[in-house]
Amino acid sequence: MSDRQHGAILGELAAEAALERSAYVNDAGEQLARFLHQNAKRIHDLGGIVLIDDDPDYLSVAPDGTFRSRTRYQDETTGEWVSETEVIESPSELVELYNPAEIYAAFAEAARQEAGLAPSPDERSLGGRDDAAADDDDASWVDEAEPVIEVPKDTSDAAAALYDLALTWQERSQDSEASLVERFQDVAAGLAGRVGDTLILDDEDQRLWFRANGRFEAEVVPEPEDGAPTSGWTSLRAPEELVRFYDPTDLFGDLAETIAEQWPEVAPELSEDDRP
Repeated sequence: MSDRQHGAILGELAAEAALERSAYVNDAGEQLARFLHQNAKRIHDLGGIVLIDDDPDYLSVAPDGTFRSRTRYQDETTGEWVSETEVIESPSELVELYNPAEIYAAFAEAARQEAGLAPSPDERSLGGRDDAAADDDDASWVDEAEPVIEVPKDTSDAAAALYDLALTWQERSQDSEASLVERFQDVAAGLAGRVGDTLILDDEDQRLWFRANGRFEAEVVPEPEDGAPTSGWTSLRAPEELVRFYDPTDLFGDLAETIAEQWPEVAPELSEDDRP
């Protein structure tokens, strides 16, 4: 294969990744908008909800449905720590910053605490859903009937209903993410065979490839639960496993960046400063 043919194939692969990322962000934003619309009165009645408060990370939803995100960084000149709060007005902006499944998990956890409910298992841990349940799921949650929500009796009842709904949307989000990854793999399989294995990440606790067979593959060291020893490396091959650790936005974006870094000719529109 000539260098020109090789570059053309890589350009097509990068373009497919960019398109899938854009489609994913759009779909995830619309899904989150539906969730917020359905729960607008509950969020208003609760006076807003703090979703994440783990310094330096902070995310809350206000009674009007807009979000507040806080970042904390050290000023290079003064050496002092500075906090900045950003108002995020649209769901599409929020899913650019946060994994949608983690947003729903944060809603569920905040509502659970507000309602005084018992802790629930980690919805994003490996093995959280059995194969039989996965086989019964439709590939697209969009066609599912929306749950019927009864009018809550009080604030605690509203929080409990919001908790259940957030878990439902979290599961739907994971199903949608896995379906998107699988669809991209099917489309890109022919290109991947020509390009060969592509190493995307190689860190102390994670390795990520896009293999020549057209499949993402990863090895990660999951964070241990409180007091538990490190479990060692875990292999991720199925889309359902991958989306429990990776946002599809990152998978597609990181793949495109890796290709642009290794073969600059496929993305001539990027300046040196824009390259990873």
